Amino acid sequence: MSRSLAGETIGVLGLARSGLAAARLALGRGARVYASDAGDGEAARAAADQVRALGGDAETGGHDLAKLAACTRIVLSPGIPPTAKVLREPAIQGVPVVPEIELAYEQLDGPVIGITGTNGKTTVTSLTEHLLRAAGIDAVAGGNIGTALSELALRQPQPAWNVVECSSFQLGGIDRFTPAIGMLTNLAPDHLDWYPDLEAYYADKARLFRNASAASRWILNAEDQRAATLIGDAPGTRYFFRAASLPESDSELGGWMEGRELRIRTEAGTESLGSADRLRILGPHNVANALAASLAARLAGAPAQMIAEALPLFDAPPHRLQPVSERGGVLWVNDSKATNVASARVAVRGMSRPTVLLLGGRHKGEPYTELAEDFAGRVHTVIAFGEAGGQIAADLAGTVAVEHVTGGFDEVMARAAALARPGDAVLLSPACSSFDMFRNYEERGRRFAELARGEGE
Repeated sequence: MSRSLAGETIGVLGLARSGLAAARLALGRGARVYASDAGDGEAARAAADQVRALGGDAETGGHDLAKLAACTRIVLSPGIPPTAKVLREPAIQGVPVVPEIELAYEQLDGPVIGITGTNGKTTVTSLTEHLLRAAGIDAVAGGNIGTALSELALRQPQPAWNVVECSSFQLGGIDRFTPAIGMLTNLAPDHLDWYPDLEAYYADKARLFRNASAASRWILNAEDQRAATLIGDAPGTRYFFRAASLPESDSELGGWMEGRELRIRTEAGTESLGSADRLRILGPHNVANALAASLAARLAGAPAQMIAEALPLFDAPPHRLQPVSERGGVLWVNDSKATNVASARVAVRGMSRPTVLLLGGRHKGEPYTELAEDFAGRVHTVIAFGEAGGQIAADLAGTVAVEHVTGGFDEVMARAAALARPGDAVLLSPACSSFDMFRNYEERGRRFAELARGEGE
């Protein structure tokens, strides 16, 4: 599928990992490249130096609109939202803007498993890669998971399968991107600080199905009505996964749990994947994640027996319901990736101990009142913190004991340690972005883990 880009002039906005990889890929395929980043930090300057060393043009601290206007298309790094000011500049309105995954897809030799949804994307992407590799299939995860898809296109040889986590921002600008196997894990409100309304957010998710054909295979969540029906009448074969219900008919293709046994049904027949009790990933939502990933791996050629053997060997990715310490009888669980209300609710439902819940960060536009529905018998205290701390405390007042800590994150952790009793859990599942205190959710999760273990106090 890879093709020459000779004759094109490609602009790249953003010089973090994905932007740098896109610039390298475009230059390697013969294009002229102008790459720019609004930031002027050390990492951005180093990336610009790399682009220039490869023969491209690059700058930091701003964007040259004349150079962008002269491009045949502009490639957008995933960290730049569609509402970015530079994208509204009149000078570049006639230039097509595509996400980095679109450029990379054109240069891939192997098929794509495209995975999107509001929550669970990274876990399912990582687990799908794990299952395929355990079966001896050369599969590599990329996209929104941290490894740019352009990096996979640059590999020699390229992977046999590309397992791609797709954000709504990335899908919103695709043109040719066509997964051989596509998955929608679930849908819930998110990114309402960027999208005008919920329907606009869902519309970008629906672009996963944009290039569907009769050969397409779609893995859908049967227990999330909106996710199950967002596909509309797009062609292709549907496989429905269910964690808490059984198939509606003996002919339904998909995955489910019968008793505690995980089962999948594809064109190859109905096959057992062993007991859900063997999974190392916590919470009932991870049963759904395991079924979805198993279906993807099976459709990509992994034998069911090898999937069954590999499932219990998978640990949760960092910052996703990750137990990081148990001290003094208190379990500390890092779910820093839970940056919206729906994902925090999932985490709370998975707790089996009395819990001190840490909620806070930068507000993303959702009310926090829905969280209270899952507190009974699980959460005895909420610590509200960060820019959203006041709103969280107001939304949850009267539903649970709430303490609003106005200091820094270390003070939040100290208060959690004081409130937790032996047999309790402290859960960081903040329902907010991290940008008020940290560069990203990973940094927030790492600090949580350090303090939970008694390091750096």
